[in-house]
Amino acid sequence: MAITNFSFPTPIKFGTGARTLVAAHLLEMGYRRPLIVTDKALAALPVLAEFKTHLAGLDVAVFSGVFGNPTCSQVMDGATAYRAHRADCIIGFGGGAALDVAKVVGVAATHAGDILEYVWDHPQVRPIENELPYFVALPTTSGTGSEVGRSSVVSENDTHLKRVVFSPKILAKMVFADPELTLGLPPHVTAATGMDALTHNIESYLSPAYHPLCDGIALEGTRIAAAALLTAVKEPGNLQARSDMMMASMMGAIAFQKDLGAVHSCAHALGAVCDLHHGLANALMIDTVMAWNQEAVPGKFDELAHVCQVAGGGKAFASWLRQLKTSAGITGGLAAHGVQPEHLPRLVQIATADICHQTNPRPCTAADFEALFRAAM
Repeated sequence: MAITNFSFPTPIKFGTGARTLVAAHLLEMGYRRPLIVTDKALAALPVLAEFKTHLAGLDVAVFSGVFGNPTCSQVMDGATAYRAHRADCIIGFGGGAALDVAKVVGVAATHAGDILEYVWDHPQVRPIENELPYFVALPTTSGTGSEVGRSSVVSENDTHLKRVVFSPKILAKMVFADPELTLGLPPHVTAATGMDALTHNIESYLSPAYHPLCDGIALEGTRIAAAALLTAVKEPGNLQARSDMMMASMMGAIAFQKDLGAVHSCAHALGAVCDLHHGLANALMIDTVMAWNQEAVPGKFDELAHVCQVAGGGKAFASWLRQLKTSAGITGGLAAHGVQPEHLPRLVQIATADICHQTNPRPCTAADFEALFRAAM
């Protein structure tokens, strides 16, 4: 039997008030000059100002140059801010974009060259060989689960193609997962990020890769997200629902060590070509792709339907997903969100080249992707 390596190494402090523990932790570890990496919109909101009140004893600087789908230039600007502050550690504070940038600002600050030279498929990929700054993460959305991931997804500045830096070295040393940080999210962001978390869990479970540990996590993450998502959208102050979605988000990111599927290949293409929010892109594609996938692994779809309490079993799962996202306020197809027929050739090209669909339960060709995009229009 082949040897398989498993790893779940990230320490997590989870629960209401976890954000108040950051300063004591950093001071105990000997760090005093953190750079907070966050996004432009979040930096202007009270949630960041409130968090900073819990950082007494630290000399704090803020880099808020993250916006939209994060780019390589944002990482390099963050590295410049790190050096200018003479920082000794990094606090990632935000959603998936901010956390993805925060994870590799330390790489760019301590290594030569552009961060693009460290993506896993670069022809002359540079190794991450120097010691990285101490890094802690605080998620403010429940979607990507980037806080527990060992990869950073950043886009090329000109082509907007998503590229991945992958290394256990960029894992957070500690995650402070505080559901109170998500209470201010508007319903449409809660819905889009929640569908992202649900997609991670579902696609991880459906991946044919061998990882029973992740299968268990993905199924439970799917169950939790399915039960909590609509409550989090419709009752924004419901702390239990917010907590459940934050947990489901982390579980999805842990589970996708097992890899993802065709929904994510489509979403990566939609982000590159049409600049769609990643969670929204997943939501717009998931029911179409799942309806197409169902015949390949009907037993797994029956299991997903069981944990989500879907009447009608696996054959009804895609319809249930369609109704779920509609109830969460995500309506219309791709065309309603700015995707035009002339985008199709480039969307198909990028999705076909994307690595995620290599672990889709049903093999995808360029013709399949074209059909899926057209069906989702």
